[in-house]
Amino acid sequence: MHDLAIVGAGPVGATLACALARSGLDIVVLDARAEGATLRGDRALALSHGARLVFERIGVWAALARTPGAVTPIVAIDVSQAHGFGSTTLAANDVGLPALGYVVSYIALQAALDAAMQAAGLAVTFGAPVSRVDASAAFASVTLDGATLDARLAVVADGGGEHVAGIERVRHAYGKVALIADVVRGAPPDGVAFERFTAEGPVALLPKGGRYGLVWTMPPERAESVCALDNRAFLAALAAHAGARIGRIVSVGPRRTFPLVLEYARPAARPHVAMLGNAAQTLHPIAGQGFNLGVRDAYDLARIVLDTPREALGAAPMVDRYLRTRRADRAAGIAVTHGLSRLFGSDSALVAWPRGLGLALLDVLPPARRAFTRAMLFGVH
Repeated sequence: MHDLAIVGAGPVGATLACALARSGLDIVVLDARAEGATLRGDRALALSHGARLVFERIGVWAALARTPGAVTPIVAIDVSQAHGFGSTTLAANDVGLPALGYVVSYIALQAALDAAMQAAGLAVTFGAPVSRVDASAAFASVTLDGATLDARLAVVADGGGEHVAGIERVRHAYGKVALIADVVRGAPPDGVAFERFTAEGPVALLPKGGRYGLVWTMPPERAESVCALDNRAFLAALAAHAGARIGRIVSVGPRRTFPLVLEYARPAARPHVAMLGNAAQTLHPIAGQGFNLGVRDAYDLARIVLDTPREALGAAPMVDRYLRTRRADRAAGIAVTHGLSRLFGSDSALVAWPRGLGLALLDVLPPARRAFTRAMLFGVH
């Protein structure tokens, strides 16, 4: 029987594996990717400064930062609402940091984590899609390709967690999609990200080297027609919708969309089984909290595993400790992203005035702004 079975070697599962690489535990890592497969469709990940610290501690950040074009610092975030007053700027120097966060290439991050696992002697079993995870009173059972392996603790960090037995999943569809594309602004990149709240939802611009990653929230029927526009008409529609605050956009690349949902496991763990990242919670992308929450899941679980005797791994006391450790941060991440999506997704005058006031107060009250910024960077504990 293994000590740990990690299901999914994507960025969150690989973070956990690297954090435990020199623990002396018997760890098996299972991944659905084919060995040597090239990841398709790179995407931008918004990484908080707190997540950077985790990657530094597990020995991944230096290699990632050396990769050309892989990391773009975010030195400030310009936050505003369309058709209403109120705005603020969250700046790294307000909290004494070199950057609030970073826009990171998913492919580059995965490559750095894969290399770190290999250097640490962690063997990943590729081409191993898992069909079911279950648990008895003494251990977890992981089923793949008709075979079953047992572990004191199975950690699911892949997919939506639907194959985990005995865990309820709560799902809320927002009825909207996020349109994403790479764009170029007329002004030179300066490390400033933009979060512009509109009646349809947020429009975000994340700096990516010489470009920006656009995330534009809208109803599905509107997305279909907007995606079909030629580039000039698309840029005109974006300018009309978001206004001048985000600056002049001069070009746009290929566009695609994905549906926006809130989905989370209740609870995120049971004896001998724990879920991390998207398997534990899938959040609205507003404020860029989802991936960072998953990284904190992985790092906190690793610290608890290292502090637990081998024979007690996965037992109820260990799992309860993990749930207690993550409860406040996880609840805040879910509540804040869901609440912001509601608060800033309405064009009602009854909502527009107080949210504008809230932004204005953040702007004129530095202590409140710093507290809010730190919560976004490091989570709630």
